[in-house]
Amino acid sequence: MAKVVVLGAGISGHTAASFLKKKLGSKHEVVVVSPSAYYQWIPSNIWVGIGQMSVDQVRFKLEKVYKKWKIEFKQAKALSIHPEGNKDSDKPFVTIEYVVGDRQGKKETVDYDFLVNATGPKLNFEATEGLGPSTGNSVSVCSYDHAAHAWVELQKSIAKMEAGEKQTFLIGTGHAMATCQGAAFEYALNVAFEVKKRKLSHLADIIWITNEYELGDFGMGGAFVKRGGYITPTRVFSESILSEYGIRWIKRAGVNKVEKGLVHYETLAGEYKTQEYDFAMLIPGFAGAGIKGFNKNDEEITDGSLFKPNGFMTVDADYTQKPFEEWRASDWPETYQNPIYDNIFAAGIAFAPPHSISKPMSTPNGTPMFPSPPRTGMPSGVIGKVIALNISRRIKTGSKDYKHKASMARMAAACIVSAGYGIRRGKAATMTVAPIVTDWEKYPQWGRDINSTVGEVGLAGHWIKLFLHYMFIHKAKGYPFWWLLPE
Repeated sequence: MAKVVVLGAGISGHTAASFLKKKLGSKHEVVVVSPSAYYQWIPSNIWVGIGQMSVDQVRFKLEKVYKKWKIEFKQAKALSIHPEGNKDSDKPFVTIEYVVGDRQGKKETVDYDFLVNATGPKLNFEATEGLGPSTGNSVSVCSYDHAAHAWVELQKSIAKMEAGEKQTFLIGTGHAMATCQGAAFEYALNVAFEVKKRKLSHLADIIWITNEYELGDFGMGGAFVKRGGYITPTRVFSESILSEYGIRWIKRAGVNKVEKGLVHYETLAGEYKTQEYDFAMLIPGFAGAGIKGFNKNDEEITDGSLFKPNGFMTVDADYTQKPFEEWRASDWPETYQNPIYDNIFAAGIAFAPPHSISKPMSTPNGTPMFPSPPRTGMPSGVIGKVIALNISRRIKTGSKDYKHKASMARMAAACIVSAGYGIRRGKAATMTVAPIVTDWEKYPQWGRDINSTVGEVGLAGHWIKLFLHYMFIHKAKGYPFWWLLPE
C-alpha cells in the first residue's frame, strides 16, 4: 500500500487529492493536511466583497467530502519536510501542527511515500508596512473572510456617499512585486458597477494603482488578443474598460507603506509619492508558506534542494540565471517534480517559477518593480490533476516515465474578468491566452497563438462566469460525474 500526503486543500491540492483517490481507490492511502476546514472557490471572492454572494456560497466544509471519498483529513499546518527521514526513522515524513479542537497546538509526524506540496502562498502583508486587514488600513479579497470584511467596509463608504460625502477608492496592488492583478482589476470594476447602480458615480473617485509597466500586463507580459476581427494589445483592452467605468489609474507604482487614509508609493522613475484614500483594497505580495526542510541528520536544507529563497518549492525547471532576453519557454516545468527527491511534487502557487513572464525592472533606487507570474485558477487545477495522474500511474506500474505534462508554456488559460454582477445588466471580459508563458521562438510575431488568444466583453461573459462558479463548486464537492468537468 502506498501513502500519498497532500499539503493544502485549495484548487490545486483539492484537485490532486480527488484524482489521486479516484485513480488509486481503496488499495492506497491519501491524506490531506490543511489548516482550513473549508474549500473555497477563490475566483468568486470578489462577489463576496461587493455583497452579491454570501461567504457560504463560495465555500464548503472539506471533512464531509473527504469522508465520502475515504480521504484522511487533518486540519493542521505543515511545519517541516524530512525527505530522508531522520535518525529515528528511515521513512520520509512531514511534521504538522493541529490548529483546532482538543489537539490544537499539538505536533505530529506523518510519513509518506509521495508528497504533494499544494500549500498555496503566504499572503505577505508584512512585506508592505501597514498593509492589510489586520492593520485596519486596507482590505483584501484574497480569502472569503477578507472579502466579507471588504464588503463591510465598502458599505461604510457607500453610506457616506448616500449622505452626500465624496469618497476616494484606491484598488490594486499593495507591493512592488505583487501578482494577482486580475482579482484586483475585477474588484475595481465591480465597485464601479455597484457605485453606478446606486447613482453615486459623481461622488466616487476610483483609482487603479498597479506595479505593471503597462495596464493589462497581469504578470504575463501583456498579450495581443483578437477582438471583433482586430488584434488589440491588452493594454488598450484594459485602458478602454477602465475609462468606460470612470476609473483613473496610476501605473508603474510600488506601494511601500499604507497609513490610515494615505498610501505611500515609489514610481518606476524613482519618485516617492502619496495618494489619499477613503477605501483601499490592495493585493499583497506572495511568499512561500514557510515550511522548512531537513535532511537525515536534521540539518536544514530549506534553501536550494527543496525551496528557493522566496519559499516556493524547486521543481523540474531551468533556474539558471540569465538575461531576460535569453529565457525560453522550455525553462518552465512540466511534471512539477523536485529534481533531488523524486517522490515530492509542488502544485499551483507552491512551485517556484524559473523566471518572470513580465520583463524585470527596477527603480533608480534599486527597488524591483514588476508583477510576479500568475499561477492561480485554471493552471493550478491542471497542474494538480497532472501530478495526481503521474503519481497514481507510478504507484500502479512503477514507471517513472510520466505521460502527463502541464507546462505553462504549452498550456492555454481561460480567464473571465467580472465587470459587474447582474443577470440582465452584468458584464464580464472573457479572455483566452495560449500559451500562458510567451514563446517567442514558436510564435515570433505575437509571442502566443493569436488565433487562440481572444477577448470579448459583454453580458454573456457574466453568465459564463456565474455558470462556472456553480460548475466548479459541483466538481469540488464530488457530485455526480465531477471528474468529467474540466479544470
